[in-house]
Amino acid sequence: MAAPSNAEQTQLQDMEEEEAGMEEREMESDEEEGMGVENSEDEEDDSSEDEKENEAEIQRLEEQLSINAFDYNCHVDLIKLLKQEGELLRLRKARQKMSELFPLTEEIWLDWLKDEIRLTEEDSNREKVYELFERAAKDYICPDIWLEYAQYSIGGMGSPGGIDKVRSIFERAVTAVGLHMTKGQTLWEAYREFENAVLSTVQPPPGRIPSREEQELLSTQLERIHTLFRRQLAVPLMDMETTYAEYEEWSENGVPETAVHLYRKALQQKEKCKSYEEALMVAEPPKLAEYQAYIEFELKEGDPARVQITFERALAENCLVPDMWTKYTTYLDRQLKIKDLVLSTHERAVRNCPWTMSLWKSYLQALERHGADHQSVSDVFEKALNAGFIQATDYVEIWQAYLDYLRRRVDFSKESSKELEELRAAFSRSLDYLKQDVEERFGESGDPSCAVMQIWARIEAHHCKNMQKARELWDNIMTKGNAKYANMWLEYYNLERAYGDMTHCRKALHRAVQCTSDYPEHVCEVLLTFERVEGTLEDWDTAVQKTETRLNRINEQRAKAAEKETNLVRHEEEKMEQRRKAKAEKKAQKKAQKTRNGDNNPDEYMETESGLFVRNAPPGNKSGAARNAQQGAAVAAQRQNDRRDNSCSVFISNLAYTLEDPEAKLKSLFESCGPIQQVRLITGNGGISRGYGYVQFESAAAVPDALKLDRKEVEGRPMFVSPCIDKNKNPDFKVFKYNTSMEKHKIFISGLPYSCTKEQLAEICKPHGSIRDVRLVTYRTGKPKGLAYVEFANETQASQAVLKLDGIDVEGNKISVAISNPPRKNLTDKPGSSRPTGDIMPRQVHGSRGRGRTQLSLLPRSLHRQLAPPGKVENGTTAELAPPPTATSSTAANAGGEPRSLSNSDFAKMLLNNNECKKNPN
Repeated sequence: MAAPSNAEQTQLQDMEEEEAGMEEREMESDEEEGMGVENSEDEEDDSSEDEKENEAEIQRLEEQLSINAFDYNCHVDLIKLLKQEGELLRLRKARQKMSELFPLTEEIWLDWLKDEIRLTEEDSNREKVYELFERAAKDYICPDIWLEYAQYSIGGMGSPGGIDKVRSIFERAVTAVGLHMTKGQTLWEAYREFENAVLSTVQPPPGRIPSREEQELLSTQLERIHTLFRRQLAVPLMDMETTYAEYEEWSENGVPETAVHLYRKALQQKEKCKSYEEALMVAEPPKLAEYQAYIEFELKEGDPARVQITFERALAENCLVPDMWTKYTTYLDRQLKIKDLVLSTHERAVRNCPWTMSLWKSYLQALERHGADHQSVSDVFEKALNAGFIQATDYVEIWQAYLDYLRRRVDFSKESSKELEELRAAFSRSLDYLKQDVEERFGESGDPSCAVMQIWARIEAHHCKNMQKARELWDNIMTKGNAKYANMWLEYYNLERAYGDMTHCRKALHRAVQCTSDYPEHVCEVLLTFERVEGTLEDWDTAVQKTETRLNRINEQRAKAAEKETNLVRHEEEKMEQRRKAKAEKKAQKKAQKTRNGDNNPDEYMETESGLFVRNAPPGNKSGAARNAQQGAAVAAQRQNDRRDNSCSVFISNLAYTLEDPEAKLKSLFESCGPIQQVRLITGNGGISRGYGYVQFESAAAVPDALKLDRKEVEGRPMFVSPCIDKNKNPDFKVFKYNTSMEKHKIFISGLPYSCTKEQLAEICKPHGSIRDVRLVTYRTGKPKGLAYVEFANETQASQAVLKLDGIDVEGNKISVAISNPPRKNLTDKPGSSRPTGDIMPRQVHGSRGRGRTQLSLLPRSLHRQLAPPGKVENGTTAELAPPPTATSSTAANAGGEPRSLSNSDFAKMLLNNNECKKNPN
């Protein structure tokens, strides 16, 4: 006979300590009874008041649950109060009601089970407790519940078949949670302790030789314990080294070689998982990120049992995370495919997250996949409708999933069948449900494009050959606000083309021409193409007349809309100009105030040789005078350079300020275009680059090749390359290089993910036609805007691409696709514009990139209003090479009308006269 194991010795010590503790508690209770007589009356009064308060709270909670049975916290509070009051029957009813609506947590189940175990001491009631344990084991895979279940079953081992029942429960327990790395060992040890207890009953008394039957029973039982040791050592568990040492001590012949091999393999697996288990130990609940990393590891390892237990551990703490349930059920559907396991997991998923439509949809498909009866599928669908989805579109999708299931049940080879009638009734009911229940609840239609009706119409046309019903459905679709969309009419036209006749095709296209407002050109083209193939000359004439009339009307509407938009823009610009005037007048008043306070000095300016005025240095400050003279000379030199012939130069802008050795970089970029004479970058204070400059070639022949480098990426930013043209002398020069009118062969795409490349977008669009060009729109920094233009070979291909690509998902983003029709640029500043400009101040000539150094005026701001206004330039920009207007006035012109340079005395007179006018405005 083997010596008692360490676990057996520990159990005996626990039993002795428990007996001693019971004696102490009996003595304490006797003392308390003696002391309690004195204070019994006061305690009774206090307890009666507490009971009344608790009963009132219990009634309030029960009333609240009668109104809203899905209040989870209310259920929990009611159960706590009933348990505190000892209302066992009401407590059992409350727990039962909550378990029907929600999966219960491990703590709630253990409390319920322990209470029921105390109430059912008779053997006749043990079956009810077994049923309760079975329900608890289905909600979550919890080691503590399985351990409690197995220990409770040991109490019934004396009944017929009791030992086999205990073994069956232990086997299910170690199958369910035996792989739990931190808690599985407890179950294995309990299982072995039970078998050791059975072993003690089959061993003969000391000194007696067992019979043959007794020896067989003894050998069988010993082999059971050996097998349990070997099975446990093959599972990677925490503290498995202790189990191995215990097996060595228990076994008379040592550990078998096969068990040693499996043990070492399990140790290696435990080392792989150790880091994940340690991360779970130190993490705060619910440990979602740690469990996700653990699951990814187990999925790569590929052991289905370990993947399953890891998912179950994660869901026990993250039961309200729909994505976790989705990942688990998808794994079971595609990998294990075990019917009972798959369906039970789907059922648990929708019980935990009933608001998630995708889980219900997957559940319906799993039921059909595993051959569930029609009533079961219908019952699950009805539960889904009452689950309380959070979006109107969720109800459309769940209806579509159920209608797909019903359609697959129909045998369309028969003209009429029970399944077909059920399908039609379900379609009719779905439309009523979406119109009444969904729209009333959410205030919007979950199916604006009438996808359910479109499917029904196609089924009637394709499978049932019932075009009359299909046309009725499409008439209903068009009356729900879809008649203005070209794609809806073309879908109906394609249905008629496939299953109807030419008369109804022509009728559908004529109605499309009259009703479509988003892409009228496209439906007109489809009608004309149809008549080219199918119609007579009379049909052709009618089609041409209708399309021309419709397009003329559309163009008039667009012109009115454009005019309205232009008026709005003009109104906004007028308001902005008024604000600018008010701001300028305010600044002028402040300047005049300073002048009246004696802040000006007429001799503080001097005239340079170039005709510019610079501030004089104070007396005695010769270095300041020299610096001012140098500044004037530099400005004059800059202007002289700007007057050179620019036909051999290009203007470069949008360069990064931090670009290292920019001149060398630009030379390397443009040297392939032709010989370079000079690269000149504009710098600010301290010699820091301002991000733009000029490249001058030896020959004008190099300029066209240089312009082709426009938008070339230079260290993450697109470099802008434009010709050096004085826009004051060339008002028709257009800075915007792309078309601003409708381009029927080109589509505009918005909503693209920022990570989308030109190659990826070309692959998406390639199935719909021949692609000529793809252009991604970016900011000046090179960062994508999520917009793009795709140019096709012709208009038809572009229109088909719009219909097929609009609304599709690209990397999780829903894109919008339309024919390219950019908003018109503001043309009111062009010569010959009809817009009145006399009451609006001229735009600044320095453009959007700021005022260049050569454009700085050295006149006092108080004299700016006396200067002639600079000429306007298209788009509010100026040529960077154009010299600014010389500081002249009406008094600085000679008799021939030519401007002359002002002397220092003239300048002083102007300044004094201006100040005098401000002091004496009358």
